[in-house]
Amino acid sequence: MKTFDHLNVIGLREWIGLPDLGIDLIMAKVDTGAKTSALHASDIETFERAGETWVRFNAHIGSQKKQRKQPCEARLVEFKRIKSSNGQLQERHVICTPMVLGDRSWLVYFTLTCRKAMRYRVLLGCTAMLEGQLVINPGVRFVQDKPQTALLLNDA
Repeated sequence: MKTFDHLNVIGLREWIGLPDLGIDLIMAKVDTGAKTSALHASDIETFERAGETWVRFNAHIGSQKKQRKQPCEARLVEFKRIKSSNGQLQERHVICTPMVLGDRSWLVYFTLTCRKAMRYRVLLGCTAMLEGQLVINPGVRFVQDKPQTALLLNDA
């Protein structure tokens, strides 16, 4: 059997940080069936800043029982048509932001969508896993340590 020593192992659930959005810690569900990662967002509106289109939104970072919102702003990358899990086509805002997983950080594209009926506020899709050189062990959860966003930002 082949092994992949240069790849990092993650479980089906991992803690991530999105420091540019002010989110130090949020649980992500790894979803190999999704190409693009998704973030639960509401109150999404676009605006202009320095000649570029940006998006302002509330990221939902709590659980269904303990709801918390984080006001966020990010540059809008594009609008993308996504087929949701129930088969409906949706047009979603796409942002790109650094994601911290364990002791590593890289840029990840997220679509902004309402996930209030879903258990997990963040889906980590295949593109993010490929770019992060990750492999999934589906039998475990929380393989990586909680992200140390402050340490990584000081090293940059």
